[in-house]
Amino acid sequence: MAPSSSIAFSIRLLAFALLLGNAVLGAQASVHYYDFVLRETNITRNCTSWRLLLVNDSFPGPTIEVHKGDLVFVNVHNQGDYGVTVHWHGVKQPRNPWSDGPEYITQCPIPPGTNFTYEVNFTTEEGTLWWHAHSVWTRATVHGAIVILPEEGTTYPFPKPDGEEIIVLGSWYSEGDDLNSGVAVSLDTGEAMPESIGYMINGEFGDFVACSQDSTYHMYVEYGKTYLLRIINAVVGAELFFAIADHNLTVVGMDASYTGPLVSPYLTTSPGSTLDVIFTANKTPGRYYMAVRRYTSQDTDVTDFNHMVATAILHYSGNYSLDTSPKFPNRSLPGYYDYSGADTFTFKLRGLASKEHPSDVPLNITRRMFITLSMNEILCPHHDCIVAPTTLGSSLNNQSWDDPSTDVLQAYYKNISGVYTADFPDFPPFAYNWTGADNPDAWGVANKVTRVKMLEYNESVEVVFQDSGVLQGAQRHPMHMHGYSFYVVGHGLGNFDNETDPLEYNLLDPPLVNTFSVPRDGWIAIRFVANNPGVWFWHCHIDKHMSWGMDTVFIVKDGGTEETSMRGPPSYMPPCEDSYNIARMKSRRLPRQISRI
Repeated sequence: MAPSSSIAFSIRLLAFALLLGNAVLGAQASVHYYDFVLRETNITRNCTSWRLLLVNDSFPGPTIEVHKGDLVFVNVHNQGDYGVTVHWHGVKQPRNPWSDGPEYITQCPIPPGTNFTYEVNFTTEEGTLWWHAHSVWTRATVHGAIVILPEEGTTYPFPKPDGEEIIVLGSWYSEGDDLNSGVAVSLDTGEAMPESIGYMINGEFGDFVACSQDSTYHMYVEYGKTYLLRIINAVVGAELFFAIADHNLTVVGMDASYTGPLVSPYLTTSPGSTLDVIFTANKTPGRYYMAVRRYTSQDTDVTDFNHMVATAILHYSGNYSLDTSPKFPNRSLPGYYDYSGADTFTFKLRGLASKEHPSDVPLNITRRMFITLSMNEILCPHHDCIVAPTTLGSSLNNQSWDDPSTDVLQAYYKNISGVYTADFPDFPPFAYNWTGADNPDAWGVANKVTRVKMLEYNESVEVVFQDSGVLQGAQRHPMHMHGYSFYVVGHGLGNFDNETDPLEYNLLDPPLVNTFSVPRDGWIAIRFVANNPGVWFWHCHIDKHMSWGMDTVFIVKDGGTEETSMRGPPSYMPPCEDSYNIARMKSRRLPRQISRI
């Protein structure tokens, strides 16, 4: 029996045992099965057709819908021509990093022509999450929503809406399915990284893009009714502003955790983040644009980015004239460089902190870390630099992550030496004026390393992330932690002051999230308890920064019991042969455009 068939048979036996146990205990949790088939599929957008890697021929991919506490098995069949992995973004996967998904961190890519089954265990999450490929930039087209409904017999902590809609915000690249090869070449030569040419709402550009008006996404509503939007930022490389013309939005959840109601005419959303948002259709019946515009936190003299505005149409039911165009949110949608607008929205977010959904912020901190986020120059022994002795990169505490050829989890579990070192620093190598404009460029030089941070089981951890302006690289960074949610207890602009800023921490109702942006020229302070043993990736969710090295790994050691220790591996894991991925990418430079229409 082939390994993939054997593991599928074993999974079915395990699922039967779990179902039997649930029946005996009277539990309400269910087990679900999904088959994800990755294959190259013809798709046409913006007057151009491509062959792109999709899941089940859909873009965005299929939605996983569960109740809190359910268990899901997803069998991923890779019928593409390069290796790929899938990550269940925001799912904590207790004690089971083997199914977390980031390549060369917890597994190696699934080879073409094979399959691998992920076990996705939903525990405390409730709300909206998403899944996506975690192999180079494949997630540009391989992603989809996860809807986690309340446990059976319970309901939302707000009046049940009359309807709901999934809104997936995506990005589009002119490289098509050769996007990863372009990234690989950029990393090797120091050439500019690929840039998106447009943004999308549920896979469509909207009315302002050529050949797109007939496919603009429509959401139909009835006057007087209330709707829940499950908004997912699946964009590869940018934060976004979102607004609906003339309609206020009320944020009630973020990253599958409930928030205190926040009413706003617009949203700021970071790559990786999800927002649960309520609005009431109480305006004059007609058509109103949902609109998405890029927020860029770089200097205002940086203009070479995608200025395209994506739109969908909120369409009221009823008889009325359609002679006029839908109304655009001119007054509510912020501009590209609205630093204050982005920070104002983000800083207002609070957790719900109710009796049914209490806040549990760690108070007695046993481990403190201070991590700078920097643009860097990387010394070129690691690269084929063609124009200079260094190339552009990024880092945490001047440590620029270098993917190993064997995944970190396997090396940790099997005690394989030479894959990583356990000496990621708690503090940067030297102090300077983090947000100053006159720091020497030499302070921005970093080496490629594979350093991880070891944490004891049940440590209470505080991390301060500080944006750095070296190399004139100040900008926002949405930091994402695998295996955990964390409380954002503090944030501010300027340099963090470890004497005065902690006095202003919010320890009562901070938001509980898995992704949160460090402001340009600013900082955030987060807290969590290291009670999920395993190997967990930390990275900026702007993929350009992640590819450049703004990553590290936290390894949380086992506790003293079986229930507090990492589980062992499944009977089959994809082999670590990087020829499935990197060699293919480097050999292909030109996009495979099919036709121009």
